[in-house]
Amino acid sequence: MSIEFIIIGFLVGGLVGLTGVGGASLLTPFLIFFGIHPAMAIGTDFAYNAITKMFSAFQHIRQKTVNFQLVKYLAIGSLPSAIVANLTFYYFFSHYYNENLMILFLGFVLIIISAIALIQLIFIRKINSPWRLKHITEKRTITIIAGIIIGAVVGITSIGAGSLFALFILFFYNLKSSEVVGTDVVHAFFLVSITGLLMAGYGHIDYGLTGNLLVGSIPGTIIGSKLTKKLSSSIIRVLIILIILVSGIKLIMNT
Repeated sequence: MSIEFIIIGFLVGGLVGLTGVGGASLLTPFLIFFGIHPAMAIGTDFAYNAITKMFSAFQHIRQKTVNFQLVKYLAIGSLPSAIVANLTFYYFFSHYYNENLMILFLGFVLIIISAIALIQLIFIRKINSPWRLKHITEKRTITIIAGIIIGAVVGITSIGAGSLFALFILFFYNLKSSEVVGTDVVHAFFLVSITGLLMAGYGHIDYGLTGNLLVGSIPGTIIGSKLTKKLSSSIIRVLIILIILVSGIKLIMNT
């Protein structure tokens, strides 16, 4: 049993439970930095995140901080997209795929989007997107399209299940911060679970490493989930944006 991986699991799990983001975009580059093969790091990350998000999802469901209609619309697009992207890549294009280039690209995307969101939060104070005022049924199509696009990225890299969807929800939906986190976590659980099963089939999961991470992450994610109803809305929103920003920087630094 590795105490450093248990501590990392606890910290990452706590962030996932509290904000819904930061799991893959923090853990995957960390594992690669410690010498884990990228494919194995991605597969292990899927397994870790699936179980971590399961405990966090149960807690958010108990707290009634989940918008299930939004979860459904996101999943309609993301689940089949992630499956198709994952199967297509690992069966046909893995020999030609540049893992570092994809992680570098995603890192820049996370930095740019989070920087814009942070500036908007500080100087504008309120997101004035007209989409936030529309009823959820009016946003069904754009939500499904977002699910398709982001789901494909997650299916290949494991990164973005929390952070990219959280940014989408923040911009397009007028939800309480606790509901943003809860909805994001529940949807991400379904997304990483189904893709994790595919990675298990390829043999790309280090189960011993996953176990060490989970020893710390399970209590961490439960504690983090409970804190979402105790911290103020503004604090959680700033945390979400800062974690995405740090994740983007970390991705670039580790490529």
